[in-house]
Amino acid sequence: MLKQRAVENFKNGYSCSESVVKAAIDEGLVPVDFLSAATSFSGGMGQGCLCGAIAGSQMVIGYIHGKGKTEKARALAKEFIEEFKKNHKATCCRVLTAGFDFHSPERKAHCVNMVYDCAKILEIILEKELSNV
Repeated sequence: MLKQRAVENFKNGYSCSESVVKAAIDEGLVPVDFLSAATSFSGGMGQGCLCGAIAGSQMVIGYIHGKGKTEKARALAKEFIEEFKKNHKATCCRVLTAGFDFHSPERKAHCVNMVYDCAKILEIILEKELSNV
């Protein structure tokens, strides 16, 4: 359900990073006030570096599994990136969106795929961890 919610959020005006975090909020995984922290990660942190959907996913992993909790955040973050790279080879927003004008509908359509894939990977990792508890 996370991946569908994230795509719906993205199509409804949330940024890539916000879309993933908002989906996690809607699923009760992170608190509502966590959304504003995701804003600065969209568009590759405003500079085209790390894909915002990846950043949002990593934020959720860190919130759930970070310091003082399961302590698995770093291992799960690495697993997430490895899974993402199997299909996309890169994590940089500029690389992932090369050839698209930043504000074009084509880029937005392309980024829907990144949001979906990130939320899907996040969902798989979180479900796997939940079943291990």
